Amino acid sequence: MLLISVDGLHQNDLDWFVQQNHNSTLATIVNNGIKYTNASTPFPSDSFPGLVAQATGGNPQSTGIYYDDSYSRALLPLGTSVTDCQAKTVAAGAEVQYAENIDKTTNGLLLLDAGQGISGLYPVPAFTPGVLDQVPTTILSLKSSPADIRSTLIDPTQLPVDPSTCNVVYPHQYLQVNTIFEVAKAHGLNTAWTDKHPAYEILNGPSGTGVDDLFAPEINSQIADNASAADWTKNNINTQRYDSIKVVSIINEINGYDHAGIKNPGTPAIFGMNFQAVSTAQKLNTSTTPESPTVAELGGYTNNGTVPGQVVQSALSFVDSSLKQIFDEINNNPSTQANTAIIISAKHGQSPQSRSDLTIIDDGALTTALNNAWAQKNPKAKLPLVAHAMDDDGVLLWLNDRSTAALSFTKQFLLNYTTGKTLSGVKVPAGVGSDSAGVKISKPFSNAGLRAVYAGVDAQKLINVKATDQRVPDVIGIAKQGSVYAGGSLSKVAEHGGYSINDRHVPILVWGPGIKHGVSVNSNVETTQIAPTILKLLGLDPSQLQAVQAEKTQVLPQIN
Repeated sequence: MLLISVDGLHQNDLDWFVQQNHNSTLATIVNNGIKYTNASTPFPSDSFPGLVAQATGGNPQSTGIYYDDSYSRALLPLGTSVTDCQAKTVAAGAEVQYAENIDKTTNGLLLLDAGQGISGLYPVPAFTPGVLDQVPTTILSLKSSPADIRSTLIDPTQLPVDPSTCNVVYPHQYLQVNTIFEVAKAHGLNTAWTDKHPAYEILNGPSGTGVDDLFAPEINSQIADNASAADWTKNNINTQRYDSIKVVSIINEINGYDHAGIKNPGTPAIFGMNFQAVSTAQKLNTSTTPESPTVAELGGYTNNGTVPGQVVQSALSFVDSSLKQIFDEINNNPSTQANTAIIISAKHGQSPQSRSDLTIIDDGALTTALNNAWAQKNPKAKLPLVAHAMDDDGVLLWLNDRSTAALSFTKQFLLNYTTGKTLSGVKVPAGVGSDSAGVKISKPFSNAGLRAVYAGVDAQKLINVKATDQRVPDVIGIAKQGSVYAGGSLSKVAEHGGYSINDRHVPILVWGPGIKHGVSVNSNVETTQIAPTILKLLGLDPSQLQAVQAEKTQVLPQIN
């Protein structure tokens, strides 16, 4: 089973691309497999809960994974010493961020090898995206076993602490249910995965050993080993180059090797990767592309969000050509051609698609205003109201004061946070939008850019958890179409994490031996159903997944 996540891919992106490219690899998979046209990702629609859903069969209510940057009221903050933990001198409540922040650094720099110190890695050559024989082999020596990932690539000082053991909590330990990789391992099968951060060791599951070979070059690292260098996401050419490195790892695994092409454990029973190129193309205001390497073009969409712009088109073409190389490798290999199925989906979509809808709201100013307003009303409060805020294109707030009064105050403040209003002596500024040429414009907003706010019990009901859940946000704001929470610049034209159709309506494609041809399923399905489907296709029992049992997650329809 090969699982591919094209991060950011909307169902309407797939429809448009196949219509324009009848002979493409994606068109071949659509026409010779099963397509699910009404598939949804979990909410929040972040990368972490998105992939965890596909690997466990569970939503955040079961997995406990709300975001890659979230909060736990049960854990102790990073940096808590064993002495202070044992003495119980540190209050519980910790940001739990499992992203590039937990990588080890090299001389203060975040590099592609996550601090492993691979000799000769830099300078990384500026190779042609998709031309795999140009991909540098140095990065392929990145450590990949569960133990090596934790000891070599992850900085334990950046992890929260468990008060019961006084040990740090690695990503896999934070996950509350088992994964498809663990089920496969229990049956003696080999597993592998390729993704964008070493933090994806979360896929190892509670056992810590689910993924034999996790290849995770850091996408948010610098493209050169100097402090002024941009990271791989700031230009789509570089994102396509980065994705090409991961494609090489998949090709090696199809041919029975490990990600580096050295050891020969055989093709994994479950393996796969994510593509980032479409996601960054949707988010970047402008970027060059391999087709236009000297002139920057607009990211995102044209025609009121209905047609991918040139940068997104370039990314879609890159993904399709990469899939062709993967597809051909499978079909030309006697060991894989008759027994390998592919599932293609997305961890998340992206919102908005129409540039005219975009309203960037300064999240730092909003949180500061909320804290200041609460402090004025409650001058004896020792802590700021907001313990942690996470807001890409929705608002998640964890509060230090969880009283009914504080919850009601927060909800009303957000609903009153409108451009031009004076709240606690400060006038609410306008947001930032974009004209059709990608130029920053002023954009007023109302109600903090939200169409609904859920607080306390209502937030718990929205996620379907009990009041005893130590991770659920106290306040959840559902964004209006186009609201994105960032700074005061035109830093991006889309985001994910929210509740909108653009965030959550993604495709699912299933192709392979024994899979029905040319079938379109239009009923509602969820990406959580990918996990039990993978196990069923491998001849394993989907009920061995704890989240499948808890949520009664079904195998995708039309799968025999």
